Amino acid sequence: MPMNPAVQAVIKAITRLQPDVANSWNSQRKVEDAAGKLTIADPRCRIDEITATADDGYEIPLRVFTPLDIDFSLKRGLHVNEDHRGTILYLHGGGWANGDVEFYSDACMRTALKLERRVIAVDYRRSPEHRFPTALEDCYAVARQLFAGTLIRDADPERIVLMGDSAGGNLTAAVSLLARERGDFRPRTQILLYPLVYNDHSETTLFDSVRDNGEDYILTCQAIVDYIELYLRTPADFHDSRFAPLIATSLADLPRTLVITAEYDPLRDEGEAFAARLDAEGNEVACFRMNDGVHGYFLYPSVLSLVRDTYRLIAHFLDGDPLPKPGDRPWLTLLGTD
Repeated sequence: MPMNPAVQAVIKAITRLQPDVANSWNSQRKVEDAAGKLTIADPRCRIDEITATADDGYEIPLRVFTPLDIDFSLKRGLHVNEDHRGTILYLHGGGWANGDVEFYSDACMRTALKLERRVIAVDYRRSPEHRFPTALEDCYAVARQLFAGTLIRDADPERIVLMGDSAGGNLTAAVSLLARERGDFRPRTQILLYPLVYNDHSETTLFDSVRDNGEDYILTCQAIVDYIELYLRTPADFHDSRFAPLIATSLADLPRTLVITAEYDPLRDEGEAFAARLDAEGNEVACFRMNDGVHGYFLYPSVLSLVRDTYRLIAHFLDGDPLPKPGDRPWLTLLGTD
């Protein structure tokens, strides 16, 4: 559907003002660090800092967001209990070079409260200081320990959800593929928000959304290429399914999956193609395209209907919460039923 012309003009102007990733990733980190420090804590959510040990001995910082049930009465006074229905392991976006748990604290706190689940955010090592597959192996190590019960003892493996946006969606899909291959644990559910899952974002790519949305909608094709160049070690890594899950020989026997894409995102078509392949190879899949969405919208304020509706879709997928009638929906259902 056509975007509002005024909104489109603003988005185009913002996109044009962005510096190139290759020369600005470090300064972008400083901006994100400052923004993350402005996050206002919510008393309904407890925040804890823990670590997990990577295979090379590195201590991976984790931030745990636990929703609380707070009750007060004159007779009993203040009574606080943990109030969650499972655990989400959240892998943040940012092109593997940007983003961190500080910058994502507001989104993770909001996710914990809206989905009534404990959220564990992984501060994996970032590129270009630590190139592929370091970030993936960090995330895999955390997931393995979480499923084994050595990270958080009361985390029920049957109620652990892997979730990530953008590059974090890429890492989430890759962790599930590695878990299938290595057999250390078996995720039941994964949620991928506008993930990068393919290895070609040039003008000759298979996917029209790269050409149609790659210049004027916040995330550009050139930015994608720059982030990938910062992430990968060698040209051979382009053909590694741990980097580009869509090129995996088989996508069978993977977790129940929710894929949410954005209409004006250059990564839209590859995310939807990934969902279609998962479905064709026998997995349980739901896929929704958010109309008017651009890449990264999940981090926008929750007063925006686009963000609220995304949480409604996730709650529907996880818990069976009802959705509005088809005529009232700001999304396109591509796979899955109500």
